[in-house]
Amino acid sequence: MQVEQIYTGCLAHGAYYITSNGEAAIIDPLREIQPYLNRAEKDGVKIKFIFETHFHADFVSGHLDLAKATGANIVYGPTAKPNFDAITAADNQIFEVGNVKIKVLHTPGHTMESSCFLLTDETGKETAIFTGDTLFIGDVGRPDLAQKVIPDLTQDILAAHLYESLKNKIMPLNNDLIVYPGHGAGSACGKNMSKETTDTLGHQKETNYALQPNLTKDQFIKEVLDGLMPPPSYFPKNVLMNILGYDSISTILKNGLTQFSPATFEVAAEESNAVIIDTRNAQDFAKGYIPGSINIGIDGSFATWVGTLILDIEQPILFISDEGREEEVVTRLARVGYDKTLGYLKGGIQSWEEARKSLETIESINVYELSDLLYLNANLPVLDIRKASEFNSQHIENAINAPLDYINDSMMLINKSKTYYVHCAAGYRSMIFISILKTRGFDNLIDVRGGFASILESNKFNVTEYVCPSTLL
Repeated sequence: MQVEQIYTGCLAHGAYYITSNGEAAIIDPLREIQPYLNRAEKDGVKIKFIFETHFHADFVSGHLDLAKATGANIVYGPTAKPNFDAITAADNQIFEVGNVKIKVLHTPGHTMESSCFLLTDETGKETAIFTGDTLFIGDVGRPDLAQKVIPDLTQDILAAHLYESLKNKIMPLNNDLIVYPGHGAGSACGKNMSKETTDTLGHQKETNYALQPNLTKDQFIKEVLDGLMPPPSYFPKNVLMNILGYDSISTILKNGLTQFSPATFEVAAEESNAVIIDTRNAQDFAKGYIPGSINIGIDGSFATWVGTLILDIEQPILFISDEGREEEVVTRLARVGYDKTLGYLKGGIQSWEEARKSLETIESINVYELSDLLYLNANLPVLDIRKASEFNSQHIENAINAPLDYINDSMMLINKSKTYYVHCAAGYRSMIFISILKTRGFDNLIDVRGGFASILESNKFNVTEYVCPSTLL
């Protein structure tokens, strides 16, 4: 028997590959299926089952394409009603993969169909549990997402179901089970997930707040709902795609990899009203970018930020990338359901320059330059665009918190006639923030390279852990 976690950091997502005696199962595959096919071919195994822990909200699963390519059966837990051929398993139903067994444990709460999969090895020993979004390392799945699709399923109702699932289905299991969750730190499917991506169930019983034996249902509901931030707007749309079906990834790649010359790129942008995403490094973007484009770098939580900031999943998209990374861009957009990618600028920004097309720039300074400016004027407006929780932990004295997550609210804090110095944690998000606001006429925003990490490292700033109120300037 072999169990492998296939972890994708930009989505903080874990898929799983299980093999035994010539057969394989995949749990919660991502949309691009070729890596799974390649691995199965290399190992000489046949993919027999595709297990889905639930209808995912944060990504579009690869279950349909993978089933079509392999003939494998798609398996959901009880109550699932997909719009395609699949097995809706009964609670405690067992599936055989080679010489191992996988038992379905219905664990409603994150969603009503949510299920965990309990793995028994060739010797008959229960060895692992794949918990999807029911149980994370250090946390549990948020119970407020399903109500975005089914209004009658309130977060309180779902939280109560989750409590019973954890108490009656998870807690009685053996302490030495390995817990393989669907996500890790950075996912919006939970609040305070650990950076660790596996653990023993026994250790989770000791350390995870949601598994404490003396926790009452009312206490659990209060705790699990406390501090939940609104999910990205694309979540309900991904759920529906996973239930109803979607276009094949091969079709999306074919369309999204259309090449445009500078002239045709300009025409396509105008005619389609497309958003132009420049996926290059933030500082490369700052040195010269196409007017009207926004920077969301591919080397970061690219798909999550696209989903957070581009509210319409049907929005046509054109993009600029470094040479050789075009397919990666289209794939990562498709992972979260942004399938309307029209194509990219052939030759990248260099071809735009060679065609003598206009470019804009963004001023970027280092933290020592910012320190000098603050020395001369302590009231210089500094925008910290990190999340409120990051800001509340530590921030520059008198800085204004204007989170990127809520950019439409944050821009209300800014006076267009004044100059602001913008930083995030490391320089990735600040360029996103500035580039978007530049398209809205905010021209007096200066980027601070290196962000808060460089600010702390410099020892040049007064840093406070108290919350400074954001005020209109």
